[in-house]
Amino acid sequence: MAKRERVVRMSVELPLWRALTGYRVLTMVYAVLLAVFGKDNAGRERFERPWVAVAYLAFLCVWTLATLPKVRSAANCTKRFLGADLVVALTGILLTPLADVDSQSFDGPTLPSIWTAGAVLAFAIKGGWRWAAFASTFVAAANIIQRGEPSRDTYHNVLLVWVASIAIGYVVEVARASERTLARALEIEAATRERERLARDIHDSVLQVLAMVQRRGTAIGGEAADLGRMAGEQEVALRTLVSSGLVPPTRISEDTAAGAVVRTVEVDEEEPAGRSLCDLRALLAPHAGSRTSFAEPGAPVLLPAASARELAAAVSAALDNVRVHAGPDAQAWILVEDEPDEVIVTVRDDGPGIPEGRLAQAEGEGRLGVALSIRGRLRDLGGTAELISVPGQGCEVELKVPRAPRVSRGKAGSAR
Repeated sequence: MAKRERVVRMSVELPLWRALTGYRVLTMVYAVLLAVFGKDNAGRERFERPWVAVAYLAFLCVWTLATLPKVRSAANCTKRFLGADLVVALTGILLTPLADVDSQSFDGPTLPSIWTAGAVLAFAIKGGWRWAAFASTFVAAANIIQRGEPSRDTYHNVLLVWVASIAIGYVVEVARASERTLARALEIEAATRERERLARDIHDSVLQVLAMVQRRGTAIGGEAADLGRMAGEQEVALRTLVSSGLVPPTRISEDTAAGAVVRTVEVDEEEPAGRSLCDLRALLAPHAGSRTSFAEPGAPVLLPAASARELAAAVSAALDNVRVHAGPDAQAWILVEDEPDEVIVTVRDDGPGIPEGRLAQAEGEGRLGVALSIRGRLRDLGGTAELISVPGQGCEVELKVPRAPRVSRGKAGSAR
């Protein structure tokens, strides 16, 4: 089975950068229209030196459109660009009295108008609230200098930009911290799933063999008993390792400029075309024997190949428990039910049953056959495993696996 790398990318920054890109274009158009159609308080043309306004606004348009790629992501938005962008905004503010002599006598718009806020917001998204405070302080100083004799409205607007930019920067920092926390949670989940998968494989192979060697060696005696004793010691050590320390190395989140990234290696269970479905009956039929009865539907029970294999492995684990705990003379029954929305497999035996609290005790001792080999497998498939046991009346394990929407109950290979 091939392995493939799954990349999970999470980012609340990317929508902010896209919004900033649109904001810069719209406010550029607004600044141009305001200069073309704007009037002063007396209804006269605003600019005594219109060539200054035309030259600056032409440069502003070229700068805005040329730097659109710079504000599409934090990686492209470098410190050098942020500094140059802020200089463009400050220059426009300070050039306003040169183009409009009367701008200092009333609170009219500056040449860049609200485009200036875009430069400050870029600082906020890139570096958080401290960077936003740095940029907005320069903008506030430039506005106060441009006004000459600032009014109450001037101070009000300056304070509004300063507070808003710092608030946005703080929100961005909180969002980044949340992304890192979520990325770490996904890393832990991926590590836990891998641990459970390895534990299931070890339980179904190595631990079962060691347990069998211990039982047979003790029964034979002599040197075989010593071999069985060593196998038992290794079984206990391996169970302890499986239940506590078998965790693969965690992956470190990366590429914070484009959002938190979690990389996990997964086993690709997909089969080649034409073999993606499997008849569950063929996988369970070998279990039938003198001590195991197998009841199946007359039509194929189709499931995705990976799901069918995992369900069959869970049934094998349940039958292993019957042989080990119910005794060699116990009778077992396997019943397969093919429902429209799910497949149900029931494994029942006539053994002594499971005493109350025994499963919890076994899990505490590192014996995870039911917890991992049965319930863990069904949980990963999106199904359930229900165990019903009455002391003296045997045990029943009911395994339910939801049917994939694309799998129909018709002939093999058909899909809805």
